[in-house]
Amino acid sequence: MVDELIWSEGGILTRARQAPSPNHDARPGGAKVSLLVIHGISLPPGHFRGGAIERLFANRLDHNAHETYAALRGLRVSAHFLIRRGGALLQFVACDRRAWHAGVSSWGGQRGCNDFSVGIELEGTDIQPYTTSQYRQLTRLTRDLQIRYPISDIVGHSDIAPGRKTDPGSAFDWKAYHASLKNPPGPGTSRSS
Repeated sequence: MVDELIWSEGGILTRARQAPSPNHDARPGGAKVSLLVIHGISLPPGHFRGGAIERLFANRLDHNAHETYAALRGLRVSAHFLIRRGGALLQFVACDRRAWHAGVSSWGGQRGCNDFSVGIELEGTDIQPYTTSQYRQLTRLTRDLQIRYPISDIVGHSDIAPGRKTDPGSAFDWKAYHASLKNPPGPGTSRSS
């Protein structure tokens, strides 16, 4: 079955590099993944590459390494996935588990979006364009998630926490992303490639 080639037990995407985070727990009984939340992150703000995002999600960030990190002290956060600027895909939390990415949030009349969502971080900022490689990987990841889960809505962090969050920001091209999901994969590829 195609699903078994893409996913292993618990919602581990076999093609993603695994970088386990301790910041997750069980989804509440009966909660089904139906929402995809797209975020933007860079550490330090506006700087790309390096391991600060991974260290943040692993609770190993050196809070003295940059002046902006002090505000992150004691923060316990994670996402299911991170897509780097070059398109590399990392998975921090198995998708059947609840990652701590949304915070105080609501969508479709439901509070606590972590309960029923998968969180994808894009390495970037609200105002710098995301890369073609990131959109390619995001489209592929979205299709893989849609094979496994009944995702009905795809939103930005700003949509589920308005006034509190702004990511992925005005730099994210929603129109192109949605168009890419409507188009089938190109010749010589499959939904799982």
